[in-house]
Amino acid sequence: MAQLKIKLVKSTIGCPQDQKDTVRALGLRKLQSTVVKEDNAPIRGMIFKVKHLVSVEEV
Repeated sequence: MAQLKIKLVKSTIGCPQDQKDTVRALGLRKLQSTVVKEDNAPIRGMIFKVKHLVSVEEV
């Protein structure tokens, strides 16, 4: 299955709490941190919710 490389490129300061929780659930903690996740519908939904805070590329 394909994988996605997700990087936090913008701070969550000033964002609603649900977006902060979504970023944390993706495994992103600090600015510029990167995680690799499986490409599936739940992860895509989480990325869509915080698309203005992250960058995504296929691995």
